[in-house]
Amino acid sequence: MDEVRPTSGPAAPALASLFPPGLQAIYGECRRLYSDQANPLQVTAIVKYWLGGPDPLDYISMYRNMGCVAQDVQEHWHYISFGLSDLYGDNRVHEFTGQEGPSGFGFELTFRLKREVGETAPPTWPAELMQGLARYVFQSENTFCSGDHISWHSPLDNSESRIQHMLLTEDPQMTPVHTPFGLVNFLQIVGVCTEELQAAQQWNGQGMLELLRGVHVAGGPWLITDMRRGETIFDIDPHLQPERVDQGIETEGSNLSGVSAKCVWDDLSRPPEDEEDSRSICIGSQPRRLEIQATTGLDVSPVPKLSFESLSFSRSRKDSLESESSAAIVPHELVRTRQLESVHLKFNQESGTLLPLCLRGRLLHGRHFTYKSINGDTAITFVSTGVEGAFATEEHPYAAHGPWLQVHTPWLLVHTQTVSSAYLLHVLTACSYVTISPQILLTEEFVEQMLGDLSELNTREETKLPKEYSWPEKKLKISVLPDSVFDSPLQ
Repeated sequence: MDEVRPTSGPAAPALASLFPPGLQAIYGECRRLYSDQANPLQVTAIVKYWLGGPDPLDYISMYRNMGCVAQDVQEHWHYISFGLSDLYGDNRVHEFTGQEGPSGFGFELTFRLKREVGETAPPTWPAELMQGLARYVFQSENTFCSGDHISWHSPLDNSESRIQHMLLTEDPQMTPVHTPFGLVNFLQIVGVCTEELQAAQQWNGQGMLELLRGVHVAGGPWLITDMRRGETIFDIDPHLQPERVDQGIETEGSNLSGVSAKCVWDDLSRPPEDEEDSRSICIGSQPRRLEIQATTGLDVSPVPKLSFESLSFSRSRKDSLESESSAAIVPHELVRTRQLESVHLKFNQESGTLLPLCLRGRLLHGRHFTYKSINGDTAITFVSTGVEGAFATEEHPYAAHGPWLQVHTPWLLVHTQTVSSAYLLHVLTACSYVTISPQILLTEEFVEQMLGDLSELNTREETKLPKEYSWPEKKLKISVLPDSVFDSPLQ
């Protein structure tokens, strides 16, 4: 459980030596911005993470920022985390790797919340939000970057607000800090509406952040979150959707390379009772469920579950394929390859709504797109044809090689892997196993047909499930099913 108290930062040189160097370096950047607030309110983990506590962030400082009239920046509360970077340098939390690389995960989180009239103290719910995101980073070992987005599916403050999701960007005031344990950047959380999140998915996060900066009530230059905002930027300026977002999708495509999802695949050419070499192969271990609850360990009112449905794949700090998880993989040459006649792909509704993005925003621009299952260790990656080393060919469009499934048609290629999650996430992130060809053998006529068939998935209205889409000539079937189907232990 956390407590709120005034902090007593190393304001005097005589006390500086009492504070860990990493912590001291971040405090120094805070003092540069807030020299008049030497002792801000601070949310502190009562039992530190390195002592067995549940919350990875040791501290979250909360400052009152007066804004900047000249830049049309309103007054707000500024939250700054301590703990994603290496504060101590003694391996109690993060492995010390030297001064030249990142400190810990290489970043801390910040958040700017509009100060309401009459507020004399900052709300503490943003600290709970930041702890939830930090837990995801610590448990997955995946870092965030500017432009990433996170779907939360509930008001960030547990109210009735339309602000239910997040984008990430560089903090506009805080500069990177060089500590004795490496470099620390500051990534700011920006609250957004569902329509704005969807636009970021279909186009890109950086483009949406730039649009938000241009609308005062939606964030302004410093991207301040207003939980009482009732209109999206598309309500405020209806021209933004066709003139900026739609045009950006058409010319640039989407920079979303993958999402965590609820998905599974079936080999339609295999009798149901034949389980040998089935899609549930998991070498070296049993399949594990990958769900992280954002409420774990917090003695506070419930916080919504951290959703990975639209969380873009982030960079893993594991920079080698030779991870502990990969040790169980059977040598490639010892696994036999078999061809399949047809494949049935299954997604939940939220994952299904991204299929048009996959086709229009990624494949037609020569890019790949990955669905990483949160219910087990399965992933489905769509890429354009021309992949080097593929064992699926135009003559044998569907092939399984041990834990891998490849689906190769004249217009797309699908990989499915069921191996260790940590290894898989690294491979999918690095994409070192594929070479994307700029040639896309998907005719414009068929794209329009498929996008038309899937158009109902791209609306804001709830689609009645289940839904099934089939292209017999491609021997491909796609189903969009209720979440409950994927919650079954059999999946």
